Amino acid sequence: MMSSLPDQFHALVLGASGTIGAAFVDLLGAMPRCASVCGLHRHSTPRLDFTDENSIAEAARELATKPPYHLIINAAGMLHDGDLMPEKRLADLNYEQMQAIFQTNTMGPALLMRHFLPLLDGERAIMAMLSAKVGSIGDNQLGGWYSYRASKAALNMLVKTAAIELARKQKHSVLVALHPGTVNSRLSRPFRGEIIGRPAHDAASDMLTVLNTLKPSDSGAFLAYDGTRLPW
Repeated sequence: MMSSLPDQFHALVLGASGTIGAAFVDLLGAMPRCASVCGLHRHSTPRLDFTDENSIAEAARELATKPPYHLIINAAGMLHDGDLMPEKRLADLNYEQMQAIFQTNTMGPALLMRHFLPLLDGERAIMAMLSAKVGSIGDNQLGGWYSYRASKAALNMLVKTAAIELARKQKHSVLVALHPGTVNSRLSRPFRGEIIGRPAHDAASDMLTVLNTLKPSDSGAFLAYDGTRLPW
């Protein structure tokens, strides 16, 4: 797997303490062709905390002293947290929840792209930002989940825009938004994820298969775990 990357490639997983992030770390760590895989999260060294803007820049500065990365995956995201559950109606909207969701799903990832895209190898490298199909405006048929949908739609725009800039500076690199599908995880459990979701390792394996096929011309795309292009 990941045969399109150089032998002994270096990988970085952000949000590595989550179910999907941990699965990526496990799979990459087991690949003979992967020289190293680094997983960052709020309690790692260096630490990565989307509520602390400085931690993102500081983590990137520390990792800049290491070999460049051929694969960077951001698996961090928030759908619910404690009393914060997806809003079903406009009447449920409030600043506190919207700020928390956008900080994790949009603003944190935007700063990741700012600070971590320069860490990509100049010859062949891929950065994937985990998005969600419910962030598709064209595919929205059910409504609800206001903050989550909007935060992922905004992330998709940031990925598309950053990919245009990236192509001018690192023409061999690829930046995409990637939908993992429904996975049995803490994020999906309140929504029957343990019943309808598939194992995290299966989802991560599917996504790595898609990433392995990507070319620079695919940069800026919004893709599903099976390689399908999703509507914006």
